[in-house]
Amino acid sequence: MYDWRKVLIPPTATIQQAMETIDRESLRISLVVDENNLLLGTVTDGDIRRGILRHSNLETPVSEIMNRQPKTARLEDSREHIISMMEQGHHIIVPVIDSQGQVVGVETLHELIKRKRYDNWVILMAGGLGTRLRPLTNDCPKPLLQIGGKPLLETILEQFIENGFYNFYFAINYKGDMVKDYFGDGGKWGVNIRYLEEDKRMGTAGALSLLPDTPEKPFFVMNGDLLTKLNFNHLLDFHDEHDAVATMCVRTYEQTVPYGVVEIDGHKLTNIHEKPTQSFFVNAGIYVLDPDVLDHIPNDKFYDMTELVEGMIEKGSHAAVFPIREYWLDIGRMEDFESAHMDYQELFL
Repeated sequence: MYDWRKVLIPPTATIQQAMETIDRESLRISLVVDENNLLLGTVTDGDIRRGILRHSNLETPVSEIMNRQPKTARLEDSREHIISMMEQGHHIIVPVIDSQGQVVGVETLHELIKRKRYDNWVILMAGGLGTRLRPLTNDCPKPLLQIGGKPLLETILEQFIENGFYNFYFAINYKGDMVKDYFGDGGKWGVNIRYLEEDKRMGTAGALSLLPDTPEKPFFVMNGDLLTKLNFNHLLDFHDEHDAVATMCVRTYEQTVPYGVVEIDGHKLTNIHEKPTQSFFVNAGIYVLDPDVLDHIPNDKFYDMTELVEGMIEKGSHAAVFPIREYWLDIGRMEDFESAHMDYQELFL
């Protein structure tokens, strides 16, 4: 996947430097920005060739040849709108800017046609205390702990982005300001990030009562301390196909009894199973919920997702189970944190 930040150049850069950037990167464009990342113009191979025909030399600043009125897309523009705009103007690449005119990404026609975007909300629970990871979490919230050179929550965010999702809520509490300072409004990643700020612990479902609006489509809820290679598109398709109001991801957990387990009939020994392994499905901390489920969540009360799902089952609603076959790790203990570092190098780079 391309890194659009590598094509940013200042207006003082030379034509030679713009040429090197275009040749080196795969985007075939340089974006000219000021010190605040405000878009000033764009430079393509065509702009360079036209500049040379006007007798510009390779040391000429790109500000003299750049396109000062490039076609751009807004952060809030839909995938369909951007594709239509690019096809009408015969553009294969456009910079994406926010409401202030700052560059927040780049869209290419090839990637847009290949990649579907999903309007479904993604709510990431990032307010836990992380007590079992102390002292690491004494001064840093668990979702910001570094794994593979970046915060765990950033890896989760990027996994959803790669699957086409761009509307996010982060539920925050413990050291929540640090999370807000790092992620901001999501512009750095070309997505929308808003925050559900808990003034007390509200549980994985209680925080949903803080949503300012009701989503129009099924939405994700995921714990912010998980590392997984789950394909979220497949999960969403599964939820829709099974006509569920709630879908819970589960993971197989095996436990070996370290003793011989005996079977008896009264006082009679009937069998012995030497160190048997028992297999269970356990809650994996990832859910897809229909919007109507929000009506069942009490306001201003601690309420966990398991309570919500159990309540829906008692009411006769259909709750589905999605077994995770892909890599999944709950980073709740120090040994999990250490395992995550090794797994990241192998699976996420």
